[in-house]
Order: sequence, then structure tokens, then C-alpha cells
Amino acid sequence: MPRLRLAYLFTTFPETSETFLQREVRAMRTQPVDFTLHSLWRGKAKWESQQVECFDLISLWQLIWWLPYWMVRKPRVFLEIATLFTRRAPPSAVNLGENLLGFAYAIIHARRWEALPERPHLCHAVWATAPAAAALMLERLLGIPYTMGAHAYDVFQHGGDWLLAEKLRHARLIHTTTESTRARLLGVGAAPEQVMLIRRGLDSILPLSPRRTPGKTLHLLAIGRLIPKKGYFELLNILSHLRQHGTTFECRIVGGGPLDSSLRARIRELSLEKNVQLLGVLPYEETAQLQREWADVFLFTGLVAPDGDRDGLPNVLPEAMAAVLPVITSSVAGTTEAIVHGKTGWVVPLDDLDGWQEAILSAARVSESNEKIRQNAHSWVTDNFDASRNATRLASAIRHAVLGNRSEGN
Repeated sequence: MPRLRLAYLFTTFPETSETFLQREVRAMRTQPVDFTLHSLWRGKAKWESQQVECFDLISLWQLIWWLPYWMVRKPRVFLEIATLFTRRAPPSAVNLGENLLGFAYAIIHARRWEALPERPHLCHAVWATAPAAAALMLERLLGIPYTMGAHAYDVFQHGGDWLLAEKLRHARLIHTTTESTRARLLGVGAAPEQVMLIRRGLDSILPLSPRRTPGKTLHLLAIGRLIPKKGYFELLNILSHLRQHGTTFECRIVGGGPLDSSLRARIRELSLEKNVQLLGVLPYEETAQLQREWADVFLFTGLVAPDGDRDGLPNVLPEAMAAVLPVITSSVAGTTEAIVHGKTGWVVPLDDLDGWQEAILSAARVSESNEKIRQNAHSWVTDNFDASRNATRLASAIRHAVLGNRSEGN
């Protein structure tokens, strides 16, 4: 069996808010795969002793040479790309920039890739935005096939990536992580046999242990970037309602982002300064420690943002389940694929403040029914989020899509 040579294409690697991708790469090391890591926008030159090729934006000046070079060699490719540009206006300036960045990376580096004594068997673009744009261009210029991931903002925000349908059409395999996103991809035009649903993975899942009895002050935890789709203003309304009805609690919110100052102002308006702490970005181990040793209940208040952005199945949910922490969530995108109300957690509409209060108080109780919910949640995450098992499935699916049954030396 030939070892798969794979070029991993990221927007940014490593990224603090994308530890799930780091876990995927770490698990992929256990597979018969030789891979290189390529970060298109900043990143670090080395990660866990492995080199990361970071694209230097200063090198964009090289387009002066390489763009006409490839236009002369592959005029039909650029005619095809130019035609794509006329089919649909870019959904946003950011998405336009992401796609142009991906194309620029491929144009500048294609000749070097072409000269490699052993080219990658394929590129795997982890997002449908810049990474998939680079993969598409490398496929058109050099014939290197690609597989791609499509998961959340790249599929839903502003209606999805600008060139999503074209990228899906040329991909050998599309990796997604939720049923909700899979349905969206099929609606955009992906063939059912192209789309492989493989969940993310966790490095470790704690054994099921006895429930810690909450103290007089209830400890509530929320984790995620401070951006609209996380629903933090709705969370503050829930917490205000909880306080007004006499519950003693402390809520810690882990994450950073553009809404930080607005959320702090809202906390003051609601007089929640003594109840709510914005902790900013914390190292992964500190966050995990809060889940394992401090929190009594985990809260997720995700929603569909005004621009259409939403989570698939946010990794904080299986991480909390793996820490054997009771989870209460809103019903958005793929959350209910993991959290089934009354079976693996609690699902409550965001505008039902009384319902959230009831669910929080219920989840905090130590009872036989809650113990069954914890057991079910632990079983679900064990079955679905084993990093090694899922990496094996992903590597096998990619191999089959690109190499088929070819033997060593082909």
C-alpha cells in the first residue's frame, strides 16, 4: 500500500480558536500518511517540531512574474477562472480577499511544486475559502487533485463561499462534520457520494466519574469567540433573568473577539458585574481545567447571525460532554445532533428565559435521571469523537478518493 503524500492547506495554522484542526493533524500522524503543512495567512513556522510553510504576503509582488508566466502556459485555466468571477458577486470583501489570497498562493508556488521530485498525491484544503481556492488553482495548473473540508462559516455566512459550487464540483472528496452542513452542501450541488461526514476528534475523553455536588453558588461556563453567532447577548439576558429570580451563580466566559467591549457594557447595564466574568482567551489546558474542576453546567447560546453565519457542531459541546459536564444548548445547526433534550443534555429556545432557568437548575441537580443523561452524553462523545478512529476514517476516505487501488510505485 503506497504511503499517501498529502499537502495540508490551512488559512492560518496553528490558530488558537481551531484546536480541533491541530488535533486532526496530530491524529493523522498515526496514519500511513506523509504530509506537509501550509498556512496561507500568517501562522507559526513550527508546530510540535513540524515545519509549517507560512505564506509571506510580501511575496505577492512575485505575481508580476508568475501571473503572466502561467497565463501563457495555461490560458484556458485563467479564462475559466475569469468566467467564474462573472457568475456571482462576492458575498463580502473578506471572502473576496480570501479567494484572491488562495489563488495568489497557488500561482506563486505552482512552479516550485511542479519541480518537486515527488509531488503530493493531493492537497487537502481544510476550509472551503482560501485553502480550497489554492487547491482549485493548483489542480487546474498542475493536475494535483484535491479534497476539501466544508463545515460552518465557509458554507453559511453570506450564503457561503463565493466559489463554493465550483470548488465542490472539482473536489474528489468533501469532508464535513455535521448532518446540517451535509444537507446544505447537497443543496449547493455536491454529489452524495462526494460528501463524507466524519466528526472532529478529541485527544482524550475522561472516564465517567461520580458527579460533583454543586455548592451554594452555581458555577456556569461558556466558551467561544466573542462574535455574533455565539449568542452572548442572549446569554446575558438569560443570566439576568436567573439573578432576578434569586439564583446565586457565577458565570465565566472564555474567549476573545470583537464584541468584548460591547459585552462588558451590557454586563454593566444589567448589573451583572458580580456574576459574570469575561476571561478572554485562555490556554487550552486552563480551559479544560475549568470544565473538569470548576464548572457545574455548560451553556451554549448559538444562533444564526444576521449575515447567515452559524456553527456546525461547535467543538466546545463535545469537549464539555467529554469532561462529563451537563450541557444546555440552543437549537441551531448541528447542536441537536449531539444534544438530544432529556437524553444527552437540555435544548431550550433562546427566547424562553423561564425554560433556561428551569434547565439550569435541573441540570445542576444530582439525581438518577441526570446521571443517566451524563452516561448517554459520555457514550455519544466516546462513539463519535475518538480522534484516532476519525483520523483513520478520514485518511482512508482521502486515499480511496485519490489513489484508489494503486500499488506502490504508481
